[in-house]
Parts: sequence; C-alpha cells; structure tokens
Amino acid sequence: MDNKIPQEWNDILLKDVTFIDLMKRRIYNVLIVANPYDAFMLEDDGRIDEKIYGEYVELGLRYPPTFKQVSTVEEAEEVLNTTNIDLVICMPGNADNDAFTVAHAVKERFPDMPCVVLTPFSHGITKRMQNEDLSIFDYVFCWLGNTNLILSIIKLIEDKMNVEHDIEEAGVQMILLVEDSIRFYSSILPNLYSYILAQSKRISTEALNRHAATLRMRGRPKVVLARTYEEAMAFYKKYHDNTLGVISDVRFPKDGKKDSEAGLKLLREMRQCDEYVPLILESAESDNRLKAEAEGFRFVDKNSKKMSLDLRRLMEEHMGFGDFIFRDPKTHEEVARISSLKELQDSIFKIPYDSMLYHISRNHVSRWLSARGIFPVSAFLKNVTWRKLQDVDAHRQIIFDAIVRYRHMKNLGVVAVFDRLKFDRYAHFARIGDGSLGGKGRGLAFLDNVIKTHPEFNSFAGVKVHIPKTVVLCTDFFDQFMEQNNLYQIALSDVGDEEILEHFLRAQLPDALAPDFLTFFEATKTPIAVRSSSLLEDAHYQPFAGIYSTYMIPYSEDRDRMLRLVAAAIKSVYASVFYKDSKAYMQATSNVIDQEKMAVILQAVVGKDYGDRFYPNISGVLRSINYYPVGEEKAEDGIANLALGLGKYIVDGGQTLRVSPYHPHQVLQTSELETALRETQTQFYALDMQHLDNDFKVDDGFNILKLKVKEAENDGSLHFISSTYDPYDQVIRDGVYEGGRKIISFSGVLQQGVFPLPEIMQMAMRYGEEAMKRPVEIEFACNVNADRTGDFNLLQIRPIVDSKQMLDEDVVGIADSECLLRSHHSLGHGVSDDVTDVVYVKYDDNFSAADNYRVAEDIERINRSFLGTDRNYVLVGPGRWGSSDSWLGVPVKWPHISAARIIVEIALKNYRIEPSQGTHFFQNLTSFGVGYFTIDENVGAGFFRKEILDALPAVEETPYVRYVRFTHPLRILMDGMKGEGVVLLS
Repeated sequence: MDNKIPQEWNDILLKDVTFIDLMKRRIYNVLIVANPYDAFMLEDDGRIDEKIYGEYVELGLRYPPTFKQVSTVEEAEEVLNTTNIDLVICMPGNADNDAFTVAHAVKERFPDMPCVVLTPFSHGITKRMQNEDLSIFDYVFCWLGNTNLILSIIKLIEDKMNVEHDIEEAGVQMILLVEDSIRFYSSILPNLYSYILAQSKRISTEALNRHAATLRMRGRPKVVLARTYEEAMAFYKKYHDNTLGVISDVRFPKDGKKDSEAGLKLLREMRQCDEYVPLILESAESDNRLKAEAEGFRFVDKNSKKMSLDLRRLMEEHMGFGDFIFRDPKTHEEVARISSLKELQDSIFKIPYDSMLYHISRNHVSRWLSARGIFPVSAFLKNVTWRKLQDVDAHRQIIFDAIVRYRHMKNLGVVAVFDRLKFDRYAHFARIGDGSLGGKGRGLAFLDNVIKTHPEFNSFAGVKVHIPKTVVLCTDFFDQFMEQNNLYQIALSDVGDEEILEHFLRAQLPDALAPDFLTFFEATKTPIAVRSSSLLEDAHYQPFAGIYSTYMIPYSEDRDRMLRLVAAAIKSVYASVFYKDSKAYMQATSNVIDQEKMAVILQAVVGKDYGDRFYPNISGVLRSINYYPVGEEKAEDGIANLALGLGKYIVDGGQTLRVSPYHPHQVLQTSELETALRETQTQFYALDMQHLDNDFKVDDGFNILKLKVKEAENDGSLHFISSTYDPYDQVIRDGVYEGGRKIISFSGVLQQGVFPLPEIMQMAMRYGEEAMKRPVEIEFACNVNADRTGDFNLLQIRPIVDSKQMLDEDVVGIADSECLLRSHHSLGHGVSDDVTDVVYVKYDDNFSAADNYRVAEDIERINRSFLGTDRNYVLVGPGRWGSSDSWLGVPVKWPHISAARIIVEIALKNYRIEPSQGTHFFQNLTSFGVGYFTIDENVGAGFFRKEILDALPAVEETPYVRYVRFTHPLRILMDGMKGEGVVLLS
C-alpha cells in the first residue's frame, strides 16, 4: 500500500482545531421595540432569553445576550442613550405606528446602529414597501409570529460578523443563500438554522465529554445571505474553498436590475471555479427545473407543499448533513449508512468498489467531514482528489489512517443529553418539550399573565378567575411523531381525510410521554380537552381560527383507558393539519403546509359532571369591538355571545344570547315575548361521559351530545341562567319554575347581579385589548353554583385584525342609484376597488332552503377556480353563511369561500334568519379584511339590485348558483364603526 500512496499523503499531519477560538464576535445586548403582546410572545412563549441562554451554555460562553423590550420610540431612545446595544429589532408596532416608522426614528438618531425590521406582509405594508428605502436597514423580515425567526436573525448577523475569522482560523464552512424575496428568506432561514443547529447537536456527540461537545458546536457551518448577483459572487470568490454549498433563487438583481436568469448565470460561474461544490437552484417557476437539471444543478420547487423537506433532503444528500449514505452509482440505491466517524473507520474497507469510486471522485467524504466539524481530516482529504490519486484502495487506506490519527488526537466519544420539563401537579400551566406552544398555547400563557398582572379579576367574593389546568405538548413532538412514523408521504397526498386519520391513529407516540400524562390525569380528575395549537393558528397577524380539531375525552378511573383515549386524540389533532379543508386554507393564505407545526393542549374541561354528561352552564365568546351595535350600544363597547353548555355550540353557529357587557340590561332577544320564544337557545352541547371507545372520527364532535334544554333542567344546571315562560299569563318570569318552557336568558347573571359576569367580561375585554394593543376575541366558560359562587375560566384570546386602509368617504351620503347593494349592518372596514366578479344564489319569492347543500357544493367548486389567482368576488345569498344547520343558510366552511372579498346575507319575505356573528368563521373574515353584509329589504335595511346581475351574461351557471363578471371593477366601501357598507357600480 505504501508504494501506491505518495509520501506527501503517507505522512498525515493533522492540525488540531481549537473550537474555543471560534464565534468570538457576539451580539450581547438586543433592544426589541414591540407592543406588549409581541414582547410577551417572545418572552414567555418564544422564551428567546431561555433559548439563547441555553445555546450559550451549550457553546461554553459565559455572557449570553440580554433582551431589553420597549414599546415606544421615546423609550428606545432612552435605552440607546444609556446602554451599549448591539442590535435593534423593530417589530410590528402599535395601532398608530408600524415597524418602519419606529426603525426610521431609530436610524435618524443612531445612524450606525445595526437595525432589523420585522413587519407583517399585509396588503398595505406590501404597497408601502415599494416606495420604502430599505437600504438603511441591515435586513427586513416578514413577521407572522414565529419566534424562531428572532433566533435566526441573531444567528445570521453573528455569522456575518464571524465568517471571515472562523474560516481562516479553522476552516469552518459557509452555506451561501442567494435570495432577494423578504417573505421567502424569512420563511427559509428559521428552517435552515433549525436544521443546521440540529446538525451541530449531532456532531457534538463525536466529543468525549460535555465540555468538548459544547465547544464543537461552534464549528457549525455559517449561513451568509446575499441579495444580488454581485454580492453573492463577492462572498463566493472570497470563501470558495470553504463553501459547503450554494442555495440560489433564479430571479434577483444583477447589474442593478432584476434578471430572470441571474441564478443560472451565478451557478454557471461558480461551477467553473469548483466542479464539486453542491449548487441548488430554487424557484417558483417550474420550467426552471429543466434548465437547472440540464446543467447539473439540483432543483427545489418553491411551490411544493414540502419545499423545506425537499431542501433538507438535498442538503443531506449533497452537503454532507445527516448520515453518510453510500449509494450504488447505477441504481442509486443505498448500500451503506454511516452516522459517526467511528462507523466510517469501521466500514471503509467494506464499501463496494463502484460505490467508493462514485463518492471519492466527487469529494463527498471530505464534504461530509467538514459538515460535521471534523476540519483537519476534511482539509487533508480535500487535497487527496481522484484526479491526483486514481486508486480506490489507496483512498480507503488514506481515509482510514486519517480517521485513526484524528480519533487518537481528539479521543472522541459519544455523549447524548436530553431534558424535558415535567408537569407539576400543583402547577396549572406547564409545557412538555422544547418547541413552540403554538398559537392557542401562546394565547393561554398570555391570558394567564394578564390575570396575574390584574389582581382585580379576583376581587369578587366567592368567584375565581383563571385559566383551566393545562399542559402543552410542544411542537417538537409533532416533528418527532411525523418523522419517526414516516407520515409525511400519506399526509401530503390527496387521499381522503378518513384514510389520513386511519394512518395517524396506527402510528406511535413516544412511550416516555405516558408518565407525564398520568400525572396530569391525577392532578385534574376531570374530562380532558385535547386542543390544536398550531404555529399559525391564532397567530397575531394571520389567525387560523377553527381550522383544526379539538377532541374531548371523558374522565375514567381506568388509567390505561385514559392513556389510549388521550393518545388517539393527540394523533387525531395532528392528522387534522393535513385534512382537505386545512390544505385548502393553507393555499388560500399562501402558506406552505410543511411550515405548519402543531402543538397540542391538554386541558381540564370546564364544567360539572351530571352522570352521563359533562358541561358548563355558561360558555361565551367575547369580542371587544361590535360591528352590530343596537340601541345605546357603541362599537367599542364590545359584544358577547352566551350559551348553555359547551362552547362548541357557539362556534358551530348555534342560537346564542347576544349581549354587550356594558349594557347587560339591553338584550334584544328577550325584549319581546315572541322574539324570546323564537330566538333563544333550545339545544345545547355536552360531553358524552359514557363514550369510552377508541373509535375516533374526522368529525371531532363524534362524542358530543346535542341535547334539548329540558335535559339541563333535569340536571339542575339552570340556576340563574334561565327564565320560565308562563303560558297562562303569556309572560316570561326570571328564574326556574315548575312547568312552562325554560328560556335561556342568563337573567340572574346579567340583570340581577347574582354573579359578576358583566364586570368580569368588561375587565377581560379592557385588559386584553390593552395588552394586545388592538381589538380582541376571547373564549370563556363558567360554572355558576347554586350558592352564587363560581369559576370564570378564560380559554383563549386572539386578536381581531382590522384593516388599516383609510376610508375617506361618507358611505351614508352615497346615492342609492350608484350602488349595486347597500347594507346598514356591515362587518368590516376599508376600501376595495379591484373586484369584478359576483357569485350569487338564484332565488325568488318561493325560495326553499332544501337545496342549500347543493348550493354549497357549487360555490366550493367556483371558489376553487379563484385560488392561486389575485382575483376575488362578491358572494350573495339568502340565510346565514357558514351555518352548520343547512335550513338556516348555506353550510359552507371558510376554505370553501376563502376568495370572497364581500359576503352578503339576504333576508327574503319567507326566509328571514337572524344574522350570525362571533364565531371562528367571523374571526377569519376580519383577519383577511373580508366584509360581511346583511340586507333585509322587508324592513328597509339596505337593498340588493339582483336584476342588474340577472341581465349580465353568466361566466358559469348551475340550477342553484350564478357567477357573473363586470367589465370594470366594483368599488366596495365599508365603515366598520357605523356598520354601513356599499358596493358601487363604478
């Protein structure tokens, strides 16, 4: 062997790397300018301090960065004048100023201060950015509430600060990302860093002890972001010998202007410099795949549902991440898998000749070692190229000898450290895992914080205000579950919901969770709600409300049965991420489904046990802004929808009692006898305590009972919430009396002061809105006891995201002759002038609701044709949109009408349904700035000139629905504070 190997490679001289000298330049003090909700999200849910601190401990550094959070420019200026700040992060801001305003103010006063802007990509912000000078900021990022983005920003800036030193000192590798789309690099960087940091944890297991392991993590690859051709080439030319790989978009600036083939030109130039460096092209234009692959570049489709998974796979395959997979060059089949340096040493002489030749001729071994931070061996082997030494066995020997020498030098071993927070039976809120709490979990933690900071919540004798006993299974378990059970392929396919659920139910959760769950069962001794809490759900700027499932599990003393039921519920919640409606919603909101991560909340169900059923006697949804004010009510007084039983009844659009917390004596539904009999609750939902079978269904209400109010009377649960109709005297009396129909009026708690419900609702709205700096929606549930004591449980808070568009015109003053339709009861605010299409239900004086299911199918199909385009439409029809009862209206779900800009409810002479509001459906309307109009021409409440539409030719027509298009855009005006809305013909 010695005769075949040149002397220069026989004498293996490996220069040891001192990892302690790497990553010396750090960001120590970060100033975050954010409103209190964003600040809380980072502090308590994102745990930015804790994440950074944990990483610094791992890396053996003594001084982790500190975060200072302020809410105003004035406070920021004071901090900057008195503290050495290394980085300013400006977040979305308050109602009266946004991130750019704040960032400009900071830059004006401190021009040399590194400054990063985070902004939600709303319609208004996107327009504004076209005229914004972004060059004064270090970076601009798209902010949708993902706290990992903050970590990525710090990493990116630190990498840029350290890349030159660390490459020269130790041969650290660089990954070059070339991308000018703010939205895209904001999405890809957290994924990229998550993957690289996970890899750095893996490579730390090569060390013998914990200290050595933490030091090794400093040798992870640096990520460098370039946004133009010239910037990318400058980085590459400077560090081409240490470039682990390049990930490039196709269309970005070259020579000062956008070039549709800049990425191709860039990678061609790089390939001429280095025949081995992995080059990955990513593009939203699928025809670029052929161009890329024709030149030997790898390709990732930005439109793919699993784009980040595809990118990870390519990085694993070509940049040396993950295990080293030796492949057969002809079939590309795996012939061996290597996960550690020792395994490579032990297997090097067993690898088939053809496979060995394939990999060493492409420098794969050197690249894999460099990705793992084994720089001395990597640097040595990089020079032992196939061109210089065309002998496979000689290569084997050199690799073997280099590894042995290195292992002797470093004395590497394996250390695995994993720690998980355990649920404390005395705590009422805890987390299991290290990932995110998700949207609902974050909201719960935020509510808990609001209650603690406002002790007046608990100033009422005999009344306790709190959140229910809760544990959150964080998002890292979702990732682990999906990957270990190999579920992505079936989950991202087009198979039916039932088949997806079946696969998920057969999969396995980690056994280690069982003891934690048992502790939680013992602490609660009540039924458990298993609720979705995804990253995007209830996010501050783009809430996904009511899209995923919530299952309820009856309480049982049989612990094994409880474990089986809870495990099945968790898996069913995970499955709901990939149901047809969820995927349609993702497409409608331009989100990539594999960016979605699901945390799961296990929470004590609020209520009482009535033998074979369980429910609270008050559930409610509270909104701090009311677009349907009645009488003395004002929009800012807010509105609550109250119901007997589980809150799912409200969310499903059931008949509820509508009341303003500031006007509890003014309840329209109970103001007249006939209205009270017709428009108050007659049914309610309860959990079936006898349903203990493991037969989970796609419908998360499979074990929810729909009962008559009379059943609650038998349970004795109507204290203070019911009135009784006396048929003899034709009056309604407050309280529960023998005989006579029971009216769910909540009179005891609203008008008689039995329980301070109005006062607590007022506090919840006031403090919630104050903390979030915007209108909020809050879910709650109460148990009011016969002795007037009780519990008020806050279940969820989410922002109502209002449009920032200015409305300069007086909507009321516009002449009727200019309008296609007018509503005096409109939900929504703002101006829209780019809609040309109208989809409307065909109806006449003899309209019947019997065909509403078929109407829903037609509208879902038409809506699908709008997805992926920039077009929207006006949707008009009789009855209540989104009702679960098809006799009350068209039973569509939000994804089926997601492209509608305005939704209109029409009351007919023979079909007049009370307008609906306050459900998850409406949260989505307000989130996307969609208007909701109600029109009742029978009482002069607006009008709809259907004859104009009937005279237009149809783009599409069915027996139930007609779709027409105007030659010019319609103009939509909504005054949310006055509740006035119009659609103008020109």
